[in-house]
Amino acid sequence: MKFKLIVSVLILTINYNGLSQNKSSTKINNRSSETSKIGQIKVSIMYPFSEDTTFDMKYYETKHMPMVAEYLGSNLVNYTIEKGLASGAPNTPMAFIAIGTFYVKNLSDYQASIGSNIDTIRSDFANYTDIRPVILISEIIK
Repeated sequence: MKFKLIVSVLILTINYNGLSQNKSSTKINNRSSETSKIGQIKVSIMYPFSEDTTFDMKYYETKHMPMVAEYLGSNLVNYTIEKGLASGAPNTPMAFIAIGTFYVKNLSDYQASIGSNIDTIRSDFANYTDIRPVILISEIIK
């Protein structure tokens, strides 16, 4: 009797954990599809890694990116922040220390928003990094 009870609890626990993981992965999949829709504009701001540079991730996450996101207004769909951990090959330096990405509806609206605030945005760089970012503006095709 005790054995059957233990086996039943174990089976229930495994099934419950499996259901929880499926719900989590569904949320992640839905979120990624919201982030990247075909035809949407993606602005990647990439900060190259170097041993002699500085980058304050907390400031970037809590001050800089929200400030720029505010400038983008209703044109902004979503934004992400990535912290570099490693390169693709073992024992080689990572290429980027951080990448910030804005997903926007319209390129010309993005350029107008950034253009009218470019001095404020650039002057804020000194608060979190001494790295000059590399920017790629692209269109999501798949």
